[in-house]
Amino acid sequence: MSSQSIEDYIKAIFQIGSGDSRVQTSAIAERLDVRPASVSNMMRRLTKLGLVEHEPYRGVTLTEEGDRLARRMIRRHRLIERFLSEYLEYRWDEVHAEAESVEHAVSQRFVEALDLLLQNPRTDPHGAPIPASDGSMVEPGYPRLSELEVGEMAVVRRVRDSDAELLRRLGELGVRPNADLEIIELGPQGDPVTLRVGDRICHLGQAAARSVFVERFPGQAAQRSR
Repeated sequence: MSSQSIEDYIKAIFQIGSGDSRVQTSAIAERLDVRPASVSNMMRRLTKLGLVEHEPYRGVTLTEEGDRLARRMIRRHRLIERFLSEYLEYRWDEVHAEAESVEHAVSQRFVEALDLLLQNPRTDPHGAPIPASDGSMVEPGYPRLSELEVGEMAVVRRVRDSDAELLRRLGELGVRPNADLEIIELGPQGDPVTLRVGDRICHLGQAAARSVFVERFPGQAAQRSR
C-alpha cells in the first residue's frame, strides 16, 4: 500500500507534467511546498519502487505503474470533491482542501461506490476531467480566458482549483463551468479583462483570466484563422 507522501508526489508529478512531460524537481518542490533536498530523497525512493524515471538535471517522468497510481489518485480526489459538493453542500472553493485531507483514507471500494452514487460523473466541481475506472481520461485543450479577444464569446469549461480565494471571487462573479461570457474590453497588455457574465459586467486581472479555461462559441475559431 502506497504511503500518503508517495501518493502526493506521484499525483503532483502527473499534474505538473500533464501526464507525460518531464518534470523538474524544483517544480515539484514548489508544488508541494517542500525543500529541494526532500524532493531529491523522494525521487531516489520512487525510482527504487519503479514509479518514476529520474535523470539528474533533466527531471522526472512517471513509469507505467506510476502513471496508473497517479490516475487512481486523481480519480479518487475528484470524485470526493464531487460528492462533497453535491451531497454535503461544500462550496467549490472548499472541496479541494477537504478532498486532500481524506483521499488517502478511503478504500478503492469506497471510490467505486461514490462513482456509482454520483452516476459516473465526467468532471469535478471545477470542470476538471475525472479518470474512468480503467484510468482513461480526456484532457481537452481549451484556451485560457486570457487568450480571447474583444467581442469573442465562450462558455467556461474549467477553473484551476489551487487558489481558494480566487475560486470564491470567481464564484461570486458567476465565472463557473458552463457559464456563458463575452469579452467586452481589454486593458493595456490585456490587463484587466472586462467581460459580461449573464447580465453582469466584471473585471479580471491577467492572473485570474489565465486560471479560467473556455470553449469558444462555434464558428469563432474558424473566423479567427481567416
